[in-house]
Order: sequence, then structure tokens, then C-alpha cells
Amino acid sequence: MLAMLGIEDKYVSLAYLLCILSAALCVIYGLINWNRGEVEVSKEDLEWAKEEKKVEEEL
Repeated sequence: MLAMLGIEDKYVSLAYLLCILSAALCVIYGLINWNRGEVEVSKEDLEWAKEEKKVEEEL
């Protein structure tokens, strides 16, 4: 498979192939979810953000 590139071991070839496939899947996942929309912010998140800002100002 990759013997012409100097890689004769099938496990090394498999590792390269899996790395390329995982990178391709990450790109496809990113393209699908690119403009999925806003995530709703819960009331607890807003309260936490206010408290965090208050603590940071006190420092």
C-alpha cells in the first residue's frame, strides 16, 4: 500500500491511514456544525458569569 513511500509494515501504514481518516472526519464534522446556531444560555450560567465578574473586580 505505502511501500512505494518506503513504508513496508502494514501496521505503520494503517496508523498513517487512520490519522488521515480521523483528520478528514474532524474537518467534515466542523463543516457540518459550522453554523448550527446559538446555544441557549441557562439562568444558572448567567448567575455564575455575574458572580465570576464580581469576584474578578474585587481582585
